[in-house]
Amino acid sequence: MEQIAAVLGDGARWRIVELLAARPRSVGELAELTGVRQPQASKHLQTLAKAGLVTVFPLGQRRVYALEVGPLVAFEGRLRGLIETAEAHAGERDVLARYRDAVVSETALADRDRWADGRTFSFERLLPAATEVVWRHWVEPALLASWWVPPSMSISEALLEPRPGGRAVLEYRSPDGRYRSEGTVREATPYGRLVFDLAVVGESFRATYELTLKAVAEGTQLLLRMRIDDTTVAAAPSIAGIELGWNQVLDNLTHAIDKDSPK
Repeated sequence: MEQIAAVLGDGARWRIVELLAARPRSVGELAELTGVRQPQASKHLQTLAKAGLVTVFPLGQRRVYALEVGPLVAFEGRLRGLIETAEAHAGERDVLARYRDAVVSETALADRDRWADGRTFSFERLLPAATEVVWRHWVEPALLASWWVPPSMSISEALLEPRPGGRAVLEYRSPDGRYRSEGTVREATPYGRLVFDLAVVGESFRATYELTLKAVAEGTQLLLRMRIDDTTVAAAPSIAGIELGWNQVLDNLTHAIDKDSPK
């Protein structure tokens, strides 16, 4: 497939394939129709033949070339697979575009330190599980690490010790670097309320989180409130990604709980 893609990437060879799709043609005819000299047309045809795209028929003094459809059909299948995969994940591209626009907007506002102090965000989810189950997904390190991670990253440490004064740690790794946040748990009421703060090490801003879990008939109503302080100008890209990022990881939490719940 890679060889076919490389061969068809040349404009002259692509034109030859188009002409051969209509009917077999001689080297001289192809040279005339493409506007290249006959020796050059012969070289293009040899390249196409090596890729399995054409077959040569020696007919006395003439050499006539015909197009082989099979490799093109296989190539079409690979292209169709790429298109279907891209279409299935089009939402991820849309998220990236929204994040880019948000970065532009926040950067325009970030004209001084503490420019976004006091800004709040709220997120809600209805989760199909008991409050005890949802609570465990926040306070047990293995379960926390199973969902609190953005796309294209891996989590190397996740910890929310459910007691006042407990440690709060979140560390991501990606091919582009390491991102670590540290803080403290302020309040912890089992199965009901968790308050903690996190600050990115060596960067940006501090966030205070208030998590509330409420038992309802359908499972658990989750409410997460977030407030940011100590913001710097350099925090603009991170702040721009808060809403999109938290919606993604809460979707991860929903999927993780649904997967772990008995059917």
